[in-house]
Amino acid sequence: MTLKSCSTTGCNILARCGATIRFRFSYCQRLKVAAKAPLALLTGMMLAAGVLVGPVPGSAFAAELRVTADFEGGSAKVETLDQENRLVRISPAPHADRGWRCWWYFKLTGIDPGQTITLDVGEAPWATPDRAAYSLDGRMWQQTAPGKRDGRRIVYQQRIDAAEAWFAWGPPFVPSDAAALCKLAAQQCRFAQQFELCRSREGRSTPAVRICQTTDAQPPPYGVVVIARQHAWESGSSWVARGLLEWLISDQPEAIALRKRAEFVVVPLMDVDNTAIGAGGKEQKPHDHNRDWTDEPYFPAVAAVQKIIRQMDSEGRFDLFIDLHNPAANDPTFFFASPKELLNQIGQRNLDRFVAAAKAEITGPLPLSTKTRESGAGYDKRWQAISKNWVTQNTRKHVVAVTLETAWNTPHSTTEGYLTVGRQLAKAIYRYLQGDPRQD
Repeated sequence: MTLKSCSTTGCNILARCGATIRFRFSYCQRLKVAAKAPLALLTGMMLAAGVLVGPVPGSAFAAELRVTADFEGGSAKVETLDQENRLVRISPAPHADRGWRCWWYFKLTGIDPGQTITLDVGEAPWATPDRAAYSLDGRMWQQTAPGKRDGRRIVYQQRIDAAEAWFAWGPPFVPSDAAALCKLAAQQCRFAQQFELCRSREGRSTPAVRICQTTDAQPPPYGVVVIARQHAWESGSSWVARGLLEWLISDQPEAIALRKRAEFVVVPLMDVDNTAIGAGGKEQKPHDHNRDWTDEPYFPAVAAVQKIIRQMDSEGRFDLFIDLHNPAANDPTFFFASPKELLNQIGQRNLDRFVAAAKAEITGPLPLSTKTRESGAGYDKRWQAISKNWVTQNTRKHVVAVTLETAWNTPHSTTEGYLTVGRQLAKAIYRYLQGDPRQD
């Protein structure tokens, strides 16, 4: 073990266990002493001399800060670890051909409780939210104070009242969280069925939930498919899916009524491979999940959701598709819709009705923008391979297919903020399906 330099009043100490221990005191002059001694003996000598080592009373040595990211979803390239100034300078870990380098998530140990940690992160814009996420237990997440921008980097300072903490671009939601959510839904609601959507290209399980409250052995008249996280770094979208799913299985009267009216398939995390290794996923090679909606998908998750949609549509019970994402840094919460030229009269009418229902429900703290955008030929050269555009072109004309982009760079872009949007979205679906979307 190597003890790094630590500063107290007039004292700097460098020590190596099991080897020559050198310690240096600086008062009016410098006196250098070298001695071979066990660490315990050295500690006793310093305490007897009245020397306080480290900033925490009663602690023999200041702890050494250490960064680890060797866990599910972890990502951090350490550029500087300044022990004296308690400064950590990182960037997202590189993953060749695995998408944007924007997601970071790591654990920091060696913190003296009550200490302020300085975190320096780059590069803008995607890796540098105004506020980072941090947790004292790896489960409950909150935001740091706003950071200060310095060119393409941002510096956060946060007091940490624990010996360890986790820091991330946003509140993480990893494959094991998705599996736990689906399992919990099945345990808490007898009408929810957990199932494996598919195995990913790298062999990971992609969990999903089907909610179907049948009456007299007949399936509900309407069908809804909700997916999230086609881009691995957009963790907020999975939290929105969680909020929606938790509301759907609840005992709220509207939730019970909606379960009887519509069958739901919910996939809280599509890109399990990139999420698991902490890669961004967006624009990965050969393309990302949301540019894969073709007749021959590259990703098993896309092919599996297409199969479900085709089955429901062929049986005349598919009505609504929602793809959950997070947008650009300064965007509000808003919908992307398919180009108007792809919609017939009933399709446009239903889109307008659903957006109106969503505006009535998604009112804050992350309110839905009044402006709906289109993602057509001018948006991306692979626009026809975007999920909602594939759905619009391959299902019945009354079906509504949208992308919900939930704002991530605001004071309310927290776990609770995202969960609230999910609950509000579920209520919007309930409101929309009070009418018959198939009626001419």
